[in-house]
Amino acid sequence: MPLNYPLAEQTLDNGLRVVVSSDRNVPIVSVNLWYDVGSRHEPPGLTGFAHLFEHLMFQGSRNVESGQHFSLLESVGASLNASTFFDRTNYFESLPSGGLDLALWLEADRMGYLLDAVNQENLDNQRDVVKEEKRQSYDNRPYGDSYERLVRLLFPEHHPYAHMTIGSMADLDAAAVEDVHAFFRKYYGPNNAVLTIVGDVSEEDAFDAAKRYFGHLPAIPTPPPAPDGTVGPLDGVFRDDVVDDVPSDLITMMFRLPVDGTPELDAAALALDVLAGGQSGRLNRRLVRDEQIAQSVSGGALPLIGGVSFGTLTGIASEGIDLQQVEDALVEEVEKLAKDGITEDELATVQAQAERDWLEQLATCGGRADEISHHALLFGDPNRINTRIDELRAVTADQVQAAASKWIRAGSRAQVTYRRQTDNAVAGTEAGEQE
Repeated sequence: MPLNYPLAEQTLDNGLRVVVSSDRNVPIVSVNLWYDVGSRHEPPGLTGFAHLFEHLMFQGSRNVESGQHFSLLESVGASLNASTFFDRTNYFESLPSGGLDLALWLEADRMGYLLDAVNQENLDNQRDVVKEEKRQSYDNRPYGDSYERLVRLLFPEHHPYAHMTIGSMADLDAAAVEDVHAFFRKYYGPNNAVLTIVGDVSEEDAFDAAKRYFGHLPAIPTPPPAPDGTVGPLDGVFRDDVVDDVPSDLITMMFRLPVDGTPELDAAALALDVLAGGQSGRLNRRLVRDEQIAQSVSGGALPLIGGVSFGTLTGIASEGIDLQQVEDALVEEVEKLAKDGITEDELATVQAQAERDWLEQLATCGGRADEISHHALLFGDPNRINTRIDELRAVTADQVQAAASKWIRAGSRAQVTYRRQTDNAVAGTEAGEQE
């Protein structure tokens, strides 16, 4: 199914890649800026810095007071936010098309002059905000630390994906203003970013505006490459069994997967979709509908570019059901898929679901801008938004089975279980224990 979203690209003299997709059918414009820095770029002792900057970027710059970034954009009807991930950080806003200049000016001011506002007081304030976020989202939330536990089991120590984006609070406590400034100067420059503009603006006007606001910013020295994280399937089963105050018993299995941008990763992702994708997935049919041993099941692939990706399968036990029954059923279905493969009907179903999800993502200017930045920054090819469905449609049932038999195996997994605390509950095996 060929797509034909218009794309035009220019690289400014300072190295900033600008991609424009004009859409005059809507009265809005989306601005999306991806920086090539995420948690995998953080060396030991500096974890959590990319996420810290997600907060600091909204606390003022040379010509913008703290809090004004949000207030100025919201005053003209914008929605805006930012996010940090293993492979990148992005900042984005969608607003009526007349606000394009304001959005670009604000993004350029913090790209070029953020450090004018990053002082000890600002750092201390945002460090406390990050700590509170960790308490709310990780420490005091049921199952909130599951991914932290899983990636520690899945990857060797100091692997680029062995820590979450929230980072270590000890690292943040030890950070001096000079450390924070040095991290920003290393990664936050025009030649380490992609700027995408989508919506109600002509290509010529969009490029002119990008040059006007960003063209004078100096390039930074070429950042060091992220460490290579290439690893194969996990060798063994590594468990972390937790007894805690949780609403239900839960199990999550995590598998290493192939690197993003490869047919093998697409095949592995479709294999997980066959198992856990929606109401028609094998696990939902068996565990939830037929045997009723699970309240819900979920799972899927998380594509990454640093040499390896990962995927998960999660089951929440029904009331009164021993979690071991859920684990045994998951193991059985994982091995059955690797041994017997999938049917052509199952493949067609998960491919159609993936196509629907992709088209929904591209249907909005904001979603389209984010995917353009994604593929321009991480793959050097924004036009992948127009060819992605064809790549997924090209995957065969044999490729799905081959990927599953190599990567998604019961004997090659990290696993965390949560069991409700009872009078008779006893803590399980130590984190990292191997079968």
